[in-house]
Amino acid sequence: MRKFITYDKSIEILNNIKLNKPTTEKVFIVDAIDKVIAYDVIADHNSPEHPTSGMDGYAIKFEDMNNPSIEIIDKNPAGSVVESKVVKGVCIKTFTGSLMPEDSDTLVPIENVEVNKNTIKITKAVPFGFATRDIGENYSRNEVLIKKGTVIGFAEVGVLASLNIAQINVIVNPTVAIASTGSEILDLGEIQTNQAQIRSSNHLTIEALCKKNGANTLQMGIVEDDIESITNLLETALQKADIVVTTGGVSVGDYDFVQDVIKDKLQAEVLFHGVTIKPGMHILVAIKDGKTIIALPGFAYSSTVCAILYVLPLIYRFRQSSESLPIVKARISEDYPRRMPKTIFSACNVEYINNEYTINFDGKRKGTSAILTNMLESPALLIQKEDSKDIKKGDLVEILLLNQLK
Repeated sequence: MRKFITYDKSIEILNNIKLNKPTTEKVFIVDAIDKVIAYDVIADHNSPEHPTSGMDGYAIKFEDMNNPSIEIIDKNPAGSVVESKVVKGVCIKTFTGSLMPEDSDTLVPIENVEVNKNTIKITKAVPFGFATRDIGENYSRNEVLIKKGTVIGFAEVGVLASLNIAQINVIVNPTVAIASTGSEILDLGEIQTNQAQIRSSNHLTIEALCKKNGANTLQMGIVEDDIESITNLLETALQKADIVVTTGGVSVGDYDFVQDVIKDKLQAEVLFHGVTIKPGMHILVAIKDGKTIIALPGFAYSSTVCAILYVLPLIYRFRQSSESLPIVKARISEDYPRRMPKTIFSACNVEYINNEYTINFDGKRKGTSAILTNMLESPALLIQKEDSKDIKKGDLVEILLLNQLK
């Protein structure tokens, strides 16, 4: 008899899978978008290196703020170094991005002065040090600016460019091979020949999830429900991918051959087969030659939820990134009783109202674990742990934000 384990135990086992050391590659910084940086980026200089003007104006000594007439002795355009010094009673016209002239300490914006030939009168005072960028305002020498494990975005590209770094080492994304099994399912474009056939979406849904969350994908398509076809599929996928994901064939039916191939033909090490969760209780996770096989249920909602819970965290671990599933607290709008002693993931709608997330179940269809349309619009998953109590209207609950899965 198969032994089911708890959701928490299954995640503990998943997190303890020993992964091969990731490889790195050097890429141009713009090509590194959405990849994970492999080392800390440390500033080799201060930014700015010298006090710098933050706007157009006049560089003065603050003690001259109430002086009715200050002489303009020079201009200081960006990109040049003015040799004139600011002493009491004089100022230098200075432009945005220019170094502050020697001995000046405050910049008065041009709109705060009246100009009369070669003198100015300050019409609106500013505080000491106004519009003057201090040394190291942006960053300081030896400061860690981008931490190892960071997913590169536009801001990181900008900082790298400011450091004159053109190429960086990034973690090579894992490859995930994906296939759906079942003699009754049809791929895109295939013509239905009898009413028992159904259109498969699982392999494409999971490919989209994996691509969006930082994996390279190898689409294996639809595979017939027979031992030889499934064996060939898995052997081929294991040669080419770090993670192999299948849907269907893991339950207790006469034609659920995926589990038989994994256990008997491949002689893989089964880490667990069966978790007390809903949906997806028949999920199977195994190891073969250092590669991870995740065999998901065949129903669309089940396979998608399980891919989120089990495949995405494994991708994050391969990438050695700081990414995690977006689980937050939310206020529930209605009573929601505990239905069974399992960890349950229920589709709901989420909104952000009055500085907190709120959830409801308006328009969500009830039925089997095949209803993928429940994940449309503004979806989240309500998480009910197997030891939880009935949820009451107004309670704070845990949810997984589906629209924030990148």
